[in-house]
Amino acid sequence: MTTEDNGTAVYRQFIGGQWSDGGGQSLDVTNPATGAMVGRLNLSTTDDAQAALEAADRAFASWRRTTAKHRADLLLRLVELLQEHSERLARLITAEQGKPLTESRADVGMCGDLIRFAAENTRRLEGDIVPADDPNEQIWIQKVPHGVVVGITAWNFPAALIGRKLGPALAAGNTIVLKPSEETPLTAMEIVELARQAGIPDGVVNLVNGHGQDVGNHLVTSPITQLVSMTGSVRGGREIAKAAAPHLKVVRLELGGKAPFIVMDDAELEPAVEAAIVSRFSNNGQVCTCNERMYVHAGIYDRFLDRFKQRVAELKVGDPLKHEDVDMGPKISSGELDKVHDMVQRAIDAGANLETGGQRLTGGEYDDGFYYAPTVLTGVSNDMEIMQEEIFGPVVPIMKVDSFEQAIEYANVSEYGLSAYLFTNDVKRLMNTVHDLDFGEIYVNRGGGESVQGFHKGYRNSGIGGEDGKYGLEAYVKNKTMYVHF
Repeated sequence: MTTEDNGTAVYRQFIGGQWSDGGGQSLDVTNPATGAMVGRLNLSTTDDAQAALEAADRAFASWRRTTAKHRADLLLRLVELLQEHSERLARLITAEQGKPLTESRADVGMCGDLIRFAAENTRRLEGDIVPADDPNEQIWIQKVPHGVVVGITAWNFPAALIGRKLGPALAAGNTIVLKPSEETPLTAMEIVELARQAGIPDGVVNLVNGHGQDVGNHLVTSPITQLVSMTGSVRGGREIAKAAAPHLKVVRLELGGKAPFIVMDDAELEPAVEAAIVSRFSNNGQVCTCNERMYVHAGIYDRFLDRFKQRVAELKVGDPLKHEDVDMGPKISSGELDKVHDMVQRAIDAGANLETGGQRLTGGEYDDGFYYAPTVLTGVSNDMEIMQEEIFGPVVPIMKVDSFEQAIEYANVSEYGLSAYLFTNDVKRLMNTVHDLDFGEIYVNRGGGESVQGFHKGYRNSGIGGEDGKYGLEAYVKNKTMYVHF
């Protein structure tokens, strides 16, 4: 990073252990709450992407032979540096992405926890010895790294998603080339600088900035790349899968969601309402696991809706760097704001009832950013766009259901299958959920937020693969079978 005469921070590419100017155009990163410039970066070209891949490939030859303990020690040192710089990183996240500071601090904390889990489990990437048919032979199944990993991340969690890719890739003995979103690239570069300071060898971690159609495509299609891990949109995931298919790459995709939030008549009202609020409006609804559609049993519907609307009315929206007590900041961009508003208008045109919100917030500081009012819709049907397509904003449609079976049936009518929520104290309903609710991650009687030791996996259009925990870490190694005759 350098600083121009006007005080603007200028960020560069990190290739082979060195910060260098990219060959592409410059890009200004602005604060979605105010429009003020946060920093400027030089975009990469495909030549820069190729240089990063070659640097990672060279570094892999020695990195793969390091001990699990050595890799863990370096990653744990990176975690220490993340903790030391946590407040500075959190403020940078809020500046470039717009989420409240409490959530930005959690974002940095999650990044550290993901890397820590990977570090603590480097020694647990265990193979097997399998009995052979020959008495003078053994069969060894070894776990070996893939090679060069490409990690492509989304803008909604600038720190955590970097940790989710970098930690397990390095722990397993791979090297990595990161490409963060152009919307929020600055946090990623600060984390990579901390990785350099932690002593991670040159070329093991690289970072390039650029657009998906050129830089991203080159990273995915290069013969050097052995595994692609991407978090982002369904459209982006399909493009990556298509580009990788002719090369038979290993691809792992964590994409969108349309999480159902089911509240049964035996649920405890206040915890369910609070979980629904947090799970919908955290990060302005810009979370793939967010509460995207609600199914509330008729026996509790009226009381739930009244209390839910009261809580929505209490939410504070504003500039998170100016007001630390805000519950919501701005949307990430004007395009995202317009997309959400258009979805709300189409729902109303299709017959939905607007209970509250439904418009862009204006006046005062709102005019400088991309603010949208927390919005509640009722009178919807399950086939409406608002119930089927990902909103990714502070809007929630609510349907009344007559039974648990009806709620499950409606919930499963979806192209997505990442997260789901269920509030009930009925054990029979809970046990049936294991078989009947077709989602990879189910939160029972609690709000959202996955743990690093769990397994973050979606079905259908929510992606392929899965991340976190021991199953996520094992994705970064491949099996090698050795028949050893003695």
